[in-house]
Amino acid sequence: MIKSSFKKSISAVFPFWMMVLVCSCQSPKQKADEQKPSIIEMVYQDTSEATINQLKALLKQDEQLFRWKTHFIVFGKDIHAALSDSLKMKFPEAELKHYDDLFYEFNRSYCADTVHASEWEHSILTANLVADTALQKEYLQYHATQFQEWPEVSKGFCDASFQQLLLFKNGRQLMLVISIPKGKSLDELNPKTTENNPRVNEWNKLMSKYQEGITGTAEGKTWVFFNGEK
Repeated sequence: MIKSSFKKSISAVFPFWMMVLVCSCQSPKQKADEQKPSIIEMVYQDTSEATINQLKALLKQDEQLFRWKTHFIVFGKDIHAALSDSLKMKFPEAELKHYDDLFYEFNRSYCADTVHASEWEHSILTANLVADTALQKEYLQYHATQFQEWPEVSKGFCDASFQQLLLFKNGRQLMLVISIPKGKSLDELNPKTTENNPRVNEWNKLMSKYQEGITGTAEGKTWVFFNGEK
């Protein structure tokens, strides 16, 4: 779980990104023929243990389940199509959304030290882009050129031992995956992204104008964390 101190400071320290799930997974360097990461979101009013158990029974071994309020997330590599069909059959009243549009990816290839940790822990967050389509395009363009024009941001991720960051989009809604070495926490690592690196604070402030909370987010907040269902 993310500590309360981190949750309180996330909008100031890390305002452009979003339940924390802690799980371990193997992390070899990606190859061209590897499966691509993806997310399915299910919005369903019944959050009982029975629902959670039904969802877990549908997952493959390498797929992970997260929840924030009535939002359930399945995260994995090329999530099998049969899962979507099974969810529709078991939960016909649920709203399903697929996140296959991976428009931003940081990994250790951008670092001086390219070695990956052998096991990772993931945090998943969500927020909306603002409704203004011109601002949405600006946001996507900033991320398309970030490594070239804002290299200090990826340096901050390297300094914090982040293993990867993935940003997905479906409509206006964003999904962020942050992966760190197993046994570490964002409370511990996140401050290192801005240590002696004020340019990261500039980036964070700039990005905050493009984002807002999804329905149900507390007033004044933008990104919310999903909790892992073990």
